[in-house]
Amino acid sequence: MTITDGITTRSLDVPGARLHYEVRGDGPLLFVVGSPMGTTDFAGFADALASDRTVVTYDPRGLAGSTIEDPTQDATPDLRADDVAAILDALGAESADVFGSSGGAVTGLALVTRHPGRVRTLIAHEPPLLELLPDAETQHAGTEAIIETFHRDGPDAAFVHFMTTAGYDMSDPKLGPPPGPEPTEEELAKHMADMARFFTHELRDTTRYLPDVAALRASSTEVLVGIGVDSGHLLTHRTSTALGGLLGSSPVEFPGDHVGFIAAPDAFADRVHEVLAR
Repeated sequence: MTITDGITTRSLDVPGARLHYEVRGDGPLLFVVGSPMGTTDFAGFADALASDRTVVTYDPRGLAGSTIEDPTQDATPDLRADDVAAILDALGAESADVFGSSGGAVTGLALVTRHPGRVRTLIAHEPPLLELLPDAETQHAGTEAIIETFHRDGPDAAFVHFMTTAGYDMSDPKLGPPPGPEPTEEELAKHMADMARFFTHELRDTTRYLPDVAALRASSTEVLVGIGVDSGHLLTHRTSTALGGLLGSSPVEFPGDHVGFIAAPDAFADRVHEVLAR
């Protein structure tokens, strides 16, 4: 365990992996879950949330700072949910609020049904649940085409294919690399390895996940579906709307698009605080 600038960094051994996670702030527990996004991606957002919350972020197994024994193991939503539950156990937390983004929202849905009572409120922000769409087979074929692009042309080409399929305009300069120093060779190699793991062992299982809607509706957990106000052109707007319809609730709007918490972390955190306080 290390403590730097008010952030406590810890590791946890779970079956088949060692998980890296971070804890910051003070107050009611809020777990921020991504997939494949991890601690670094959520840093600014987590800092903003920590104004009145104890905020936990983590790196999913096999990604960033979390290691995995079998690199060919698929990162299913159920397995990822078990990892989050294990961290809650390590923290001695009976329950927590959970904000899940994208694949992390799918992890959150699995957490609610696999570990009843562990989640007080789940904000499932734009889960890419292609199985819920009327054109699911066409969408699944698109996912397989992205994976084929990875195997044929590599991670950079697969990323462009993935983002285009999701509905992004890749000519938008805002989608370029973030400002800052050029990554080192080691950092670039790790980034490429993480992308390879995402495309080969995570994307398919995440998008094909079928949530147990009856269990979610019967759960003691309040499940809220989040949608970005600027996400109307994205595929995840359709999947989020579909999930909200099945749960019998209108999606809750958040600033920005699918990654609004990166572009405007303070405003996004304010909206999370507002929603959880309702």
